Amino acid sequence: MELDKRGADLLFQVLTERAERASVAIASNESFGGWTNTFTDPRLCGAIVDRLTFNATIIDTGNDSFRMAQTRARQATELA
Repeated sequence: MELDKRGADLLFQVLTERAERASVAIASNESFGGWTNTFTDPRLCGAIVDRLTFNATIIDTGNDSFRMAQTRARQATELA
């Protein structure tokens, strides 16, 4: 979903203030390179990624979503 400039600025402010106080957890099915589709201002996108990745632990779970894996497993069981 694309955020307008105001929405992206507000999210940046929330993330910045929250990161100064406690941990932040973000889940996305988009790689960082694709975040410019949501945050259309490249500088703001870079700043958000910078804030989120500073001292971060990034867990890449792969390309398949958990829901897709569960659906495929259920379908395989039903067909067997």
